Amino acid sequence: SDHMENICGYLMKYTNLVTGWQYRYFVLNNDAGLLEYFVNEQSRHLKPRGTLQLAGAVISPSDEDSHTFTVNAASGEQYKLRATDAKERQHWVSRLQICTQHHTEAIGKNNPPLKSRSFSLASQGSANSPGVQRRPSQNAVSFFNVGHHRLPTGKRVPIMQPDHLVDVREMMSQAEGQQRDLIRSIECLPASGHLTSLDQDLLMLKATSMATMNCLNDCFHILQLQHASQQKGSLPAGTTISWLEPKISLANHFKNGAAQNFPAEINKPASVREEQSIAEPCQLTREPEEINPDEELEDICDDKEDDLGAVEEQRSVILHLLSQLKLGMDLTRVVLPTFILEKRSLLEMYADFMSHPDLFVAITNGSGPEERMIRFVEYYLTSFHEGRKGAIAKKPYNPIIGETFHCSWRMPKSSVATEAGTSSSAHSPSEQVAPPKDAEGQAEPDCYTVKFVAEQVSHHPPVSGFYAECVERNMCVNAHVWTKSKFLGMSIGVTMVGEGVLHLLEHGEEYTFSLPCAYARSILTVPWVELGGKVNINCAKTGYSASINFHTKPFYGGKLHRVTGEVKQNMTNTVVCRVQGEWNSVLEFTYSNGETKYVDLTKLSVTRKRVRPLEKQGPFESRRLWQHVTESLRDGDIDKATEHKRALEERQRNEERLRAETETPWCTKYFLKDGDGWVYHKPLWKTVSAAQTQQTDSN
Repeated sequence: SDHMENICGYLMKYTNLVTGWQYRYFVLNNDAGLLEYFVNEQSRHLKPRGTLQLAGAVISPSDEDSHTFTVNAASGEQYKLRATDAKERQHWVSRLQICTQHHTEAIGKNNPPLKSRSFSLASQGSANSPGVQRRPSQNAVSFFNVGHHRLPTGKRVPIMQPDHLVDVREMMSQAEGQQRDLIRSIECLPASGHLTSLDQDLLMLKATSMATMNCLNDCFHILQLQHASQQKGSLPAGTTISWLEPKISLANHFKNGAAQNFPAEINKPASVREEQSIAEPCQLTREPEEINPDEELEDICDDKEDDLGAVEEQRSVILHLLSQLKLGMDLTRVVLPTFILEKRSLLEMYADFMSHPDLFVAITNGSGPEERMIRFVEYYLTSFHEGRKGAIAKKPYNPIIGETFHCSWRMPKSSVATEAGTSSSAHSPSEQVAPPKDAEGQAEPDCYTVKFVAEQVSHHPPVSGFYAECVERNMCVNAHVWTKSKFLGMSIGVTMVGEGVLHLLEHGEEYTFSLPCAYARSILTVPWVELGGKVNINCAKTGYSASINFHTKPFYGGKLHRVTGEVKQNMTNTVVCRVQGEWNSVLEFTYSNGETKYVDLTKLSVTRKRVRPLEKQGPFESRRLWQHVTESLRDGDIDKATEHKRALEERQRNEERLRAETETPWCTKYFLKDGDGWVYHKPLWKTVSAAQTQQTDSN
């Protein structure tokens, strides 16, 4: 109690993107458990401009700098505040935490146990709530009043028929809706008073109901597998197993448990029917498909992720999610809310790292091994900036197994650096030069073409393979990446496990490289992306290597997005180039001869990728597969986006279970397993080698 002191003073409060930070006078009222603020000290006798209940709140120092902290109330409301220095921040944070703990514990002590109270959660809902409209036999009490029944001795349990599975799925849908109503009713309770949303018994009820539904879903899965095993026979080679999904309306399934008659298939939204019918048996082939670059058109999509609206509105959902996570928890199997997704698949994000194809092609034009290694480092460091869409950290879609993405880039040969010192887009940034075209729209021979393909080759663990090549320059890159996500408190860390290899066939050189870790910081306020870790680039043939450090921002002071590195000749241990700067701003290259070059990444010309129209894409290509999720996110319809996303994920899970039950292995389309990695099925080095062998034999 000695530490329970009322403190007051000026703090800066973040209002919005337009107004920004403003000085406000804050008062901590320990007796009432309130944090209040006024326009200034003189208006303290007036009504506060804002008030937060501290019971159940979370007080978090920000990792953006040493002055900022956030107060996240149990209601979902949040204050983002900034003190004058680190010492003042610590003073406010410690006093707020003590007050919060005191009032949170007091609520638990003052409220009697749940069993001694008489109340109805259903009465908390509105008259329009689906819970009010249910038949008497479907209320929560009767639904969860499960009895134990013994089967007559010697009688066999009848096998579920397909129509029975539909009935079970319908009942499951209603149960899930009722469980959501229960959760919503609890969360709508006030933060203080006789019955609160923080009551320990109610929190236990929430957890128990969720566990019950998970158990019921597992039981339903057993019934599905039982039915599948009854139908299993000898499957012809190459048969694709269809997803075992009962024919019910997803729109009704995701409504809050309304007791409705589920309509026939014809009443289902067309987009959901399409998502559920992609994997019909024997209709899809896993044979590699040759993509004609002439069918691809310049991409016109420009989905910048700068909108904070959805994140601001859904903060309570984020808080609820964070409350269920533990430090170090693997997030691979955690389903994250839809509103934090950016409007592209992870496979397309890998393609966007190739947005400077002129720098990529220019690598092989280096006059010697030293210059080629430096050019590769330059390309490598410029790739991450364009790979991010906007300043807000959002998560790309998790690719489903078998998903693919194709695209290409065309650039005039004149835009690619040849010798050292030759002008290019890397040295003198300029507007993008469109490749010349003939009357039929095809690129002339004075253009280079870089083709890209990516495939999700594994679901658990989530592994992606991607490959890019420029046939005209006899160069290609092959890589595989396993993304491992972990919860770090106020951040999420993503480790990119895997390796890439750049092949310069003209010189017989191979450059192996890895990728840095990525971090989503300040996930409760304005999330932003940071790269961290050490990566290495090596060329065994030439003996040149590069070591690059992506520096995370220290807790006190320091710059954001800092990167340093050096290129050296291993035999002599001589450093031939040093680099420093920010990976999303300006990079400074200093060479052994004393020359210095600056590359402003914000002014580098970007070559737009070329993608086939949706109507020409296969059903498992990223943009067509996720098109309804993307359209819903663009329209700001989070519920509809969640519906489509859930349909895709549920279908993938059901197919995976069925493959396991029928012992049917998954066959990849473009990539083959090679040791611990994955390699493109028809890489350029094999094609060139075969052509050279054939030419030798003919001579």
